[in-house]
Amino acid sequence: MKRGFYTIMAAQFFSSLADNALLVIAIALLIELHAPAYLTPMLKFVFVLFYVILAPFVGAFADSMAKGRVMFISNSIKIAGCSLLFLASHQYFALAAYAVVGLGAAAYSPAKYGILTELLPPEKLVIANGWIEGLTVASIVLGTVLGGLLITPAISSIFLEFDFPFINTGVDTIPEAGILLIAVFYSTAAIFNLYIPNTGVDHRILKKNPVFLVHEFAHCMKLLWTDKLGQISLAVTTLFWGAGATLQFIVLKWADAALGYPLNKAAQLQGVVAVGIAIGAVVAARLVSLRQSVKVIPLGIAMGIVVMAMILARDLWIAIVLLMLIGGLAGFFVVPMNALLQHRGHILMGAGHSIAVQNFNENLSILTMLAVYAVLVSFDVHVYTVIILFGLFVAVIMALIRQWHLHNQSIEDSLHLIGVHKGH
Repeated sequence: MKRGFYTIMAAQFFSSLADNALLVIAIALLIELHAPAYLTPMLKFVFVLFYVILAPFVGAFADSMAKGRVMFISNSIKIAGCSLLFLASHQYFALAAYAVVGLGAAAYSPAKYGILTELLPPEKLVIANGWIEGLTVASIVLGTVLGGLLITPAISSIFLEFDFPFINTGVDTIPEAGILLIAVFYSTAAIFNLYIPNTGVDHRILKKNPVFLVHEFAHCMKLLWTDKLGQISLAVTTLFWGAGATLQFIVLKWADAALGYPLNKAAQLQGVVAVGIAIGAVVAARLVSLRQSVKVIPLGIAMGIVVMAMILARDLWIAIVLLMLIGGLAGFFVVPMNALLQHRGHILMGAGHSIAVQNFNENLSILTMLAVYAVLVSFDVHVYTVIILFGLFVAVIMALIRQWHLHNQSIEDSLHLIGVHKGH
């Protein structure tokens, strides 16, 4: 791997670490502000809202300048969101502040993944995705654990007791102390962004007319959804990210119902799923080539079935094994499909545009599934019923995607498109 790849990995690690720790702290902040239970999944909802709203524009923005500069600007927006969250005194103000962090994340994502296709050849993409996803998941593990630790009274009291001589920091609550530390991690990521090398790719001057950008985005969307490989990989990753975001909150509620865990301990169980994803991602990077990527689709069906087994777990170690297995299956099937999607997107359009289309679909899925979950919570549907519905949904949709791919292949073999270079 080129040296610049490791700088990208470091920047991604600290930014993702902060994202995941901040979610746990934001949940704690809502609890402190006495927000109703259905607002908890709405944190993730408002976070991804800008991914959908700004999808026609962030891809163009990512392709308009060096990706490292885009990532630096995006992390700066996240720091601004942290500052607003620090000042939040009402539940809806907290949601709005967290949405600003989501704005930064929406601008960050196309550059984060798009730079891989600029820096590396197609045959390196699965390996690169394995490393990036593995490191991202490591940051999810550490981030959720860190978030859980920061809201633990024994840990947070250390930060609250610390103060600078003659300076009143205004840090008086547990969430405030955590938010301040998260801003430091975002700042660290921003520093690494400054050292990401320029790949030498020409960045064309974009038309600023929003109507043109929306039309161009719609064209890119059509290109990916009509491509025989792009549509399958996009369908899989769209389902995965919607399901993954919802599973985060299901695990929190399930840990309370099945194990009696409070938020700080339940957050650490989220990390167990992330460990499984990391293992699955690394194994997939070693065993699955880009040309073999579509063969992993049945593992998505298996993941949905295993999720339903969560209702049987009453013991911590059984729960850990199940959650790690769910994560492992998810990581093994999503990494090759993500690499395939990046490859086809890079061939069909600019890297930034491709990732923006991917983000739009994936985050629209997140918004939809979280909205449904929030409605179920508001009607007090038992978490075990939610888990059964969730597992069935994932297994059935993955089975339908597999049939879709087999139907495409029965008409015309499209696997020969894998590995071709842009312009061929």
